[in-house]
Amino acid sequence: MNRADRPEKIRCDACPVMCYIAEGKIGACDRYANHDGDLVRLDALTVIENTTQKLVPFLKEGGVEDWDGDIVQGARPFVTAVGAGTTYPDYKPAPFIVSQDVEGVDMVTVVTEGIFSYCGVKVKIDTDRHIGHERDVVYVDGEPIGHVMTSEYGSKMLSLGGVEHLTGGSKKEGRVTCDALLKLCNRQAVEMVVGDAEHATTLVVEAGKAPIINGEEERLMRVGCGSASIGMFAKQWLGHADEVVVVDDHITGVLSEHQAGKLLDIPPTGIKIKGRRSTPGRYFQVAAPGTGWGGTDIDDPLTILGPFNPKIAWEGLRMLMVSTTGEQFAYYELDAALQPQMAQMPAALKRSTDIIAENCEPSVCSVLFMGGAGGSLRAGVTENPVRLTRSVKESLTHVSCGGAEAYGWPGGGVTVMLDVMDMPTESFGYVPTPALVAPIEFSMRLRDYELLGGYMEEVQPVDQVGLDAARRVSGEAMGHDPMARANYRWDKGKSE
Repeated sequence: MNRADRPEKIRCDACPVMCYIAEGKIGACDRYANHDGDLVRLDALTVIENTTQKLVPFLKEGGVEDWDGDIVQGARPFVTAVGAGTTYPDYKPAPFIVSQDVEGVDMVTVVTEGIFSYCGVKVKIDTDRHIGHERDVVYVDGEPIGHVMTSEYGSKMLSLGGVEHLTGGSKKEGRVTCDALLKLCNRQAVEMVVGDAEHATTLVVEAGKAPIINGEEERLMRVGCGSASIGMFAKQWLGHADEVVVVDDHITGVLSEHQAGKLLDIPPTGIKIKGRRSTPGRYFQVAAPGTGWGGTDIDDPLTILGPFNPKIAWEGLRMLMVSTTGEQFAYYELDAALQPQMAQMPAALKRSTDIIAENCEPSVCSVLFMGGAGGSLRAGVTENPVRLTRSVKESLTHVSCGGAEAYGWPGGGVTVMLDVMDMPTESFGYVPTPALVAPIEFSMRLRDYELLGGYMEEVQPVDQVGLDAARRVSGEAMGHDPMARANYRWDKGKSE
C-alpha cells in the first residue's frame, strides 16, 4: 500500500479503548503510535542481561563495549514482558513465547503485558508518627484512592487502588486512582492526604525513599516498642539511671517494673504511669496517637506521669525518658517534693540514646504491586486458562513480573504481589479504561507448556526473537532468576 492509499487514522486493538490514531500521533495510553500508517510500540522490549543477578537501572547508550553479537553479552537472556504488548482482545496468543535450553532443560517463557483492572498497591511506611486511624480514607487531588490498614511492627500500612476505586466510583476518581498507582509503581512521588478536616495528615510517598509527613522528612524506623527497647538496652542504663521510661504510642516500657529490670535487681521507684497497665513494665494508651514522642501526641513526656509514690520514691531519683527511635530524650532528677526537674544528662545516658538511634533502620517507603491475572490474560498462554492456574499452583509454572520474583497468593486464581523496586524502571503503563498495564511472565518446561494446551506453533527460540532494539538491564548479585531449577517442583523430587 502506497502512502496515498493509507487510511488517515488507524485503529489500535491493544486495549478496550480501541483508539483511532492519526499519522504521527500517539494513543491515549502513550504506548502506541501511528508511524507512516503502521501501529508501533513506543516502549522498547526489555531483556535482563544476567538472570542470576538483581535488577538495576538500564545501561546507558553505548555502555556495552566490544559487543560480539550475542543478544546478551556473556549471559543467558531472559525476555521480560516490559514493552512486550498485550494479548487484547483476549483470544490472541501472548506477544512473545520464547524457548531456550537452560542447563539441559528445554524451557519456555510466555511473555505479555497484562491489563489489570483488579490491582492496587500495598504501601509500607516506616515511621512511628501517626498518619491516620485504621480505615481512614486516603485522598489524592480530593479523590478517595484507598485507606489506612492495620499497622505493622514499626510501620504504617496503606491499601491503595483496587477495582472499587478504579471503576466503582466517579470517572475522576478512577482516573486519579490510576494515575497515582502508575506513579507509585514507577517509583515516582505522590502527595496524598489521610483523613478529613482537622485530623488530616499530608504524606509524600515514593518507593525507596523516606516518607515526608506534614512537610517533615522522616529519618528513622523504631528499633522496637517501648517494652522491647527496655529489654534490649536495660544493661546500658544500669548504674546510670534509677528509672527509664520508653515512650511509645502502643506499648510504653518502664525499666523498674519490667522483667529486664527485675533480673538486674533494679528496685521499685514509685513511678506512676497514666495509661492502661498490661503486664509488669508495659503500658497501653498512655496518650493519643500523633507525631510527637514515640508516635504519641505529646511534646512533654512528663504529661504521661502521675505523682510518684512518696513511700517508695526518693529525692535525687534519676530518670531518663526516651522515645523508641532515640530522637527525643530528656533527663530528670526528683527534687525534695518528688517533682521531676530537668537536669544535665550524664554522658553515659546520652550514649545510650545514641545507641538506640544507631539501631534504628532508615525510614523507607515500600510499594508492593498486587494484581490478579484474569482469565483473558491467561488465555494468551493457553486456550484452557484454568490449566495455567493449576500449573502455577503445582509449581510447574513460575510467575515473574519484569523478571522480578512475584509472591503468589494461595487460593483460587493467579494473584501476585511484588516489590516495585525489584523491577526494571518504568515497568508500568496504563490504559484510560482506566487500568494499569503491568508485565507478567510465565516460565515452564516446554513439555509442560504443551501439556497445558499452549500455543506451540507460536514458540520461538530466543536467538530468533528480534532483540536488536531491546533495552538491556544490568544486574548485581543476589537477584532472582525465573529459570532457576529451584523454582519448579520437578527439581525438588516431587512426583509429577
